[in-house]
Amino acid sequence: MPASPARRAAFRVVRRVAEQGAFADQALHAEAAGLEPRERALARQLAFAAIQRRRTLDHVVSALTGGRKKLDPPIRAALHLGLVQILFLDGIPDHAAVSETVELAKRNRGSGLVNAVLRRATREGRGVIDAIDDEAVRESIPDWLAALWRDAYGDETASALMRRANEPLELALRANRLRATPEEVAEGVGGRVAGGDAVVVDGPLDAHGHPLWHAGAYMPQSRSSQRVAPFLDPQPGERILDLCSAPGGKATHMAALMGDEGEIVAVERDADRADALRTTLDRMGATIVRVDVADAGEPRADGPFDRVLADPPCSGLGTLQAKPDLRWRMTPERIRDLVAEQRRILETATSAVRPGGVVVWSTCTLNPAENEELVQGEQMILFPHETSSAGFQVTRLESAA
Repeated sequence: MPASPARRAAFRVVRRVAEQGAFADQALHAEAAGLEPRERALARQLAFAAIQRRRTLDHVVSALTGGRKKLDPPIRAALHLGLVQILFLDGIPDHAAVSETVELAKRNRGSGLVNAVLRRATREGRGVIDAIDDEAVRESIPDWLAALWRDAYGDETASALMRRANEPLELALRANRLRATPEEVAEGVGGRVAGGDAVVVDGPLDAHGHPLWHAGAYMPQSRSSQRVAPFLDPQPGERILDLCSAPGGKATHMAALMGDEGEIVAVERDADRADALRTTLDRMGATIVRVDVADAGEPRADGPFDRVLADPPCSGLGTLQAKPDLRWRMTPERIRDLVAEQRRILETATSAVRPGGVVVWSTCTLNPAENEELVQGEQMILFPHETSSAGFQVTRLESAA
């Protein structure tokens, strides 16, 4: 049985991430180009699951090969791809997972090993996983991250977060009320309205190729991210500062909430991302947004603003479902550098808001050092109000009148 287009694409993605340090989403975009929507969706599911579960899969490989550590990268990638289908993904027959994965490995020395290990995994693999007593290994989480979550939130919550990090990610869209209603978007894409402006699509969808996307009717955006702009509560006619604005999900959401009346200054320091942001604003009809290519940590000379949204670069530990390779890229050292940058951005935000105005600090990470600990150290701000949703930490800060 020849390997399906989805499996061939997934195999290339897994290899590029492991061997070239590619980002999983970018590799998928390149390798799955031209596939039919269902094949593209399957390629994404296979590749992302294999990358997410890497630590667990390496443990299974070791157990089923007698502790063998040296494997050629293509063989290891094939084993990961086959094992994740057998052990973690429903609806895929074992014989298809074995035979098609062996086909992927045939051009490389060691395809016989792939065949033997995968066949053994159909009988013994689940028992190997059930016998793992280290939760971080079982859930494929780095030790440092498991320790961070246990220290910050306790064992029970940390366990829930580790399990959640491997669950399938839903496809959520935000209807752009400047162009269409949530009901119109749901009908057009075959989804369902899920509260507010959110539309959830349960089946495959080429979100960036659909006519409604080109018409600016929606923005792919998680339901967690969609809660941020309403929490800031921008009003028509106000001046809003949006720090670290690209790719523009929250800026366009604020423009829609304001009825496209007022002014939003969207700050983005990367020129290419700023250009992409302008394209998004045009597509979605957000005419009140002005893009400023600048460092979000530099003081503003164009204040004061009624409200400020600060959405800084962060460790992204709340987005592990969407970014399967992030858990292997992020380090405690990198987080310390990010916190220093975040502190500069927070100072800019608090100095730019008018007396009595509002600052919202929003990150897509689950790490107190980047959220409550950082905000509590800000002496210029009074009356913090915090909320959180899966993946996002959001804090509302009101300046002294």
